[in-house]
Amino acid sequence: MTDIETVFIEGTPRLAVDRAGSGPLVFFLHGIGGNRKNWTGQIEALSDSFHAVAWDARGYGASDDYDGALDFGHFAEDALRVLDRFGAKRAHFVGLSMGGRISQDFHARFPERVATLVLCDTRADFQDSMTPEKRAEFIRLRQAPLKAGKEPRDIADALVESLVAPGADESARQRLWNSIAALHKDSYLKTIEASLSFDRSAEIDRIRVPTLLIYGEHDTLTPPAIGRALHERIAGSEFVEIEGAGHLTNIERPEAFNTALLAFLSKHRDRAAGYD
Repeated sequence: MTDIETVFIEGTPRLAVDRAGSGPLVFFLHGIGGNRKNWTGQIEALSDSFHAVAWDARGYGASDDYDGALDFGHFAEDALRVLDRFGAKRAHFVGLSMGGRISQDFHARFPERVATLVLCDTRADFQDSMTPEKRAEFIRLRQAPLKAGKEPRDIADALVESLVAPGADESARQRLWNSIAALHKDSYLKTIEASLSFDRSAEIDRIRVPTLLIYGEHDTLTPPAIGRALHERIAGSEFVEIEGAGHLTNIERPEAFNTALLAFLSKHRDRAAGYD
């Protein structure tokens, strides 16, 4: 069994990360309803060959909450602290959904610190790539009930059903339910507000690092067509569709996800130069 250590990145806010292994840094970034534990299976799969790290973003899990509104760019600044803490001049970024958007934003701000990108079930913006009806549904399921006084666990059942593929096994459903139920309500609401205005679509054509796009066959929030459109715009990128998966490809189909991820990272392993 992999020995996974939880460490804290000092600063404001303090960040919790799980880590294991040594070598080039692979940095896992969870989605808007997740936390670092969503990536445990990937840390275990990679730790023999890489230094695998998964964070709780600010206001999530064991990371601190924060005062004031959220600027989406704060996540990239926090991610830079993680790389610096582990002495990584460059890292392999693996981001799912919101984590994929953070990875895109980080690349736009600090391209010299990115070795590769693995963008999973994500989009570059919420305006052009999501219809008004989809945006309204996104808010209805996530934001409106919490503003009306409900708690994250009260919306977990509906969110799970909207995200996983038909026939997803109970363990995947339960892991997703647990992460939604553990959300920090106020920080989650701040993240929704910041996410809806996020737009890095203009920078997609400027990505020049090796990029892998992973999308679930049955993902209705970020359908594979979104991934294929990004694939066409990112020079030299690779695209993988995970059969039988919904939005949480790494949790719903971990074997297929890990196989695709390891094959890609193994080809580009040493681009993450300057690791400790």
